[in-house]
Amino acid sequence: MIARQNVLSTIRMVREENLDVRAVTLGINLNACANPDPDKLARAVHARIVDKALHLVRFCDEVSAKYGLPIVNKRIAVSPVSLLLEGHSVETAVNVCRALDTAAELVKIDLLGGYSALVQKGVTPGERTLIESLPQALTATKRVCSSFNVGTTKAGINADAVNLISRKIIETARASHETRGFGCAKIVVFANMPEDNPFMAGAMLGPGEPECVINVGVSGPGVVKRAIDRLVQNNPDVTLDAIAEEIKHTAFRVTRTGELIGREVANRLGIPFGVVDLSLAPTPRVGDSVGEIYQSMGISKIGAPGTTAAVMLLNDAVKKGGAFASSAVGGLSGAFIPVMEDHALSKAVTDGTLTLEKLEAMTAVCSVGLDMILLPGDTTAETVAGIILDEAAIGITNRKTTGVRVIPVPGAALGEHVDFGGLFGAGAITKPASPDGAETFIRRGGQIPAPIHSLMN
Repeated sequence: MIARQNVLSTIRMVREENLDVRAVTLGINLNACANPDPDKLARAVHARIVDKALHLVRFCDEVSAKYGLPIVNKRIAVSPVSLLLEGHSVETAVNVCRALDTAAELVKIDLLGGYSALVQKGVTPGERTLIESLPQALTATKRVCSSFNVGTTKAGINADAVNLISRKIIETARASHETRGFGCAKIVVFANMPEDNPFMAGAMLGPGEPECVINVGVSGPGVVKRAIDRLVQNNPDVTLDAIAEEIKHTAFRVTRTGELIGREVANRLGIPFGVVDLSLAPTPRVGDSVGEIYQSMGISKIGAPGTTAAVMLLNDAVKKGGAFASSAVGGLSGAFIPVMEDHALSKAVTDGTLTLEKLEAMTAVCSVGLDMILLPGDTTAETVAGIILDEAAIGITNRKTTGVRVIPVPGAALGEHVDFGGLFGAGAITKPASPDGAETFIRRGGQIPAPIHSLMN
C-alpha cells in the first residue's frame, strides 16, 4: 500500500525542483479494427481511440489538481499498426496514420505512438507497407510517432530491415525539409524494445499487454541534481558510493509518487495500471537536465574521461531505488541522454567535448541509446544504418534496450544550429568521426546472428 501522506510530503519537498509526471500514456489494442476494406479500417481505428481515450485528459487534469503535481503530457500508445496492414497498400497506411492523428487531436493528447513494426527476424508485407509509408505518413501528420524493433538478444539483428528503415529515414528527412527534417524526430529504431514504454517516440502497446492499460513516466532530473547538490554542499569530499545512495533514496520517493498518480488515473478510466517508468528524461529547461546531474557529481566537461562511469552510476542507482519502491517498475527506467532535449548535453556537443563516439560509449550503460542526434543533410542511408547496427549490437550483447533517433537535417552542415522548439529542443549538427568506409559491410544485409549467451534454456 502506498502511504499517501508520505507522497504528499514528497511533493511539497520537491515542488520547486521540476518534479513532474512526464507522461501518462494510455495503451489501446487496435487489433479488433482489422478490416479488408481500407475506409472501414481507418474509421474503426479513429472510433476506437476516441471511445477509449475520450476522458483521458480530463481525468489526468483532475488527478493533477488533486495532488498539485503537474502531468506534463497525456499520450496514447497503440498496438503495432503494421498488424492491421497485411493486404493493404501504402495509401491505406497513410490514411490510417491520418486517422490516428485526427483521433489524437480530438481527444486532445499531444503524441500517439505505435505506428510501429516488430521486424527483428523478418519483414511481412504489412510491415513493409508501413515502413514504405513513413515519408508520406509522418509528413502528413503532427502527433503520430513511429518505432521499430530490429533486433533482440534472442533473435540477433535483422540487417535487411535496418537498411530498409535507414533509407526511409533519409527520405522522411527530405519529405519534411520545410521543418528541417522534423519528421525523423518521430522515428526511433530499437533493439530489445520494451512493450510498456510510456515515452515517445518509442511508445507502443506490446503483444503481451492488456487490451487497455495506463503506464506512467515520471521524470525528476532536477530533483536528483538538487539532492546531490545538497549532499556536496554539506560534505564537499563526499564519495561516489554516498552519491549513489542519495540517488537511490530520491528515486524511491519519486517512484512512489508516480505510481500513486498512475493508479488513480487508471481507476478513473476503469482499466488496469501497468508500470511506472522512472526515467530521468530531461527537457531543454535549465534545472531539468540529466547533463547537469553529471556536472553536480564532478564532471565539469561532459564527455571527459569518467563520464561513462558517471552515467552508469546514475542509471544503476535510479533503477535500484525505483525497484525497491514498487513492484510495477517497467518501461525503460533509467537515465536518458537525448542530446537536443537536454541543454547541458547539447552545449557539450556544441563545445566539442561530447562526440558521437563518446555518446555511443555512454549508451552501453544508460537506459536507451543515441537519442535526438542532428546529422548533416548529406548523411547517407548507409551511415544511418551503420549507426543503428552499432547501437543494436550494444543492446543485444548486453541484454539491454538500445535505440537510435537521428535527424539528418536537409541542407545543414556540421556545426550548424537547429532549433525544433518545445520539448524537442535545439542543438548543433554532429557526425561520426568516420562517416563512411563500411558501406560494403552494411549493404551485405541478411541477419546478424544472436550472441551465444542468447541460448539460456
